[in-house]
Amino acid sequence: MHQLQVNVVWSTKYRYSVLKGEVQLRCRDLIRQICDGLDVSILKGVVSKDHIHLLVSYPPKLSGKLYF
Repeated sequence: MHQLQVNVVWSTKYRYSVLKGEVQLRCRDLIRQICDGLDVSILKGVVSKDHIHLLVSYPPKLSGKLYF
């Protein structure tokens, strides 16, 4: 079975440090829930104070349907 891998990076506007504390934990939980629902595996992931970096793996059947 084939799997596609992609790096995804989101950053906050002007790289403001807003992803801290409860917001950081909530972002992490939402990303996990969304990926679980879409059959996407998170290989590595970091929620920093000003950006989110993910390495994800997913089946080719989702290639045109992923909108992060």
